[in-house]
Amino acid sequence: MENVKTYTPKERNLYLTGMFGQNMIYNIVATGLYYYFQNVICLNAIALGWIFAIARVWDAINDPMMGSIVDKTHSKWGKCRPYLLFAPPVICIITIVAFFNGNYAAAKNADNKVAMVFIVAWAAVSYILWGMSYTAGDVPLWGIISRMSESEHDRANLIALARIVASIGAAAVTVGIIPISQAINDKLGENSNAQKGFIIVAIGATLIASALFELAGVGTRERVPISAETKTMGQSFALMWKCVPFRRILISGILRSPMQLMMIVVITLFTYYYCDGDMQTAFTNPKKLVIVIIIGGGYFVGQFVAMAVSPMLMKRFNVKTLYNLTGLSAIPNALVFVIYKIAPTSLAEIKWVVLDGILLLLSGWGFGTINVCQSIMISDCIDYEEYHNNYRPDGIFFSGQSFITKFSAGIATIISAYVYNSVGYTDVNIDNMNLALQNGASFASDYMDYSRAMWFIFTIPPAIGFAISVIPTLKYEITSKEHEKMLSALIERHGNMQEENGDNAE
Repeated sequence: MENVKTYTPKERNLYLTGMFGQNMIYNIVATGLYYYFQNVICLNAIALGWIFAIARVWDAINDPMMGSIVDKTHSKWGKCRPYLLFAPPVICIITIVAFFNGNYAAAKNADNKVAMVFIVAWAAVSYILWGMSYTAGDVPLWGIISRMSESEHDRANLIALARIVASIGAAAVTVGIIPISQAINDKLGENSNAQKGFIIVAIGATLIASALFELAGVGTRERVPISAETKTMGQSFALMWKCVPFRRILISGILRSPMQLMMIVVITLFTYYYCDGDMQTAFTNPKKLVIVIIIGGGYFVGQFVAMAVSPMLMKRFNVKTLYNLTGLSAIPNALVFVIYKIAPTSLAEIKWVVLDGILLLLSGWGFGTINVCQSIMISDCIDYEEYHNNYRPDGIFFSGQSFITKFSAGIATIISAYVYNSVGYTDVNIDNMNLALQNGASFASDYMDYSRAMWFIFTIPPAIGFAISVIPTLKYEITSKEHEKMLSALIERHGNMQEENGDNAE
């Protein structure tokens, strides 16, 4: 198509660098802080579950509010860039503050109820504030993609690259934060719960990640004209539901909530089942390193390959078709639990490791495809709304992506909290288990109730989420041909707007 405005290679690279940093921060909290609260300072399981659930549900509501604010923004930088410039420093400070807490298990052993209340309150307030500040950067970070380019192909490629880079940033934190924290803690001569090590790693990683995140605002430019019309917050909320194809995506995302459990439990499961509480051994013991590479690598390779090939597959298949095929990933996910039931204490044997690695590769493929397809479908819905109603809801619709992630995580943390509590995996029991593992106990053999709960959380609810999430999108309205027609009309409309009013972009 002629006169199609799009981003430069330099902009793309700086945007992706910012995305890498932003996802480092997200996983410093989503995996690192969660593990820190649960297994280092040993918060009560139910308290932890409700802290994360309430915060995430509030975040889910807060996201559309932020989306509405973005859509009302008319600045010399555009709609999204102002927030990308100013949000990272605030997120950095609050992320670090969240780790400066006391030890709940120690306070409970000392029967210090005041300290226990203070520790829980600090965790709750800091986490809620973190979520609100993160939203101020997350919504515009994804929303700006639909404003950087009018090309469907370029948007799809950038979304796929963004998802890959985001997963690499997440993997870097997930793999590194615990062993590095434990190694630093050993150098300091502290006990094995790694509290001081965690704080040091959190500070260093967050400062680096925030500096990278800042580049997304510094290096990008908005090209799509800003709609003259604005909507109230109430109208913006209503718009999310009135747009039928977007509504299907929202419902699908909520039904997919149990899939978030995989991210919540994976770091704990690997640390305890395969490494008996000392993740450093995964990098010093050759056998354990092979296990981590095959199982963890299988899942991430599945994601990366799916995200890389999705744009190419979309040239032959509708995005709706690819999205709905991810429901089949329920099968390999459920089979992982079947294998656990067959060999509950022997999954470190190479035959089971290889089989689990293959199954998790297939599961990861589904997860990676969902990530790319969902973002592209949301971008298409923005075009759909502008085409039919002459209003471009970049902020409010991409806030729906954050809404899905955070609301789903809230539901997932409640599920995990009650499952853990039902088997006694909470506060001082975890502290006592850590001590027993130091003295030679085996997690797989001596703590089978805990092990079974973790493998269940990791497999069965996510399998159900995979299966039922595609039900709403079976009738998703936007086909590739229809979107191409809409996009051609919008490009012509944008050109006419800019001739009449001048370019709104910087």
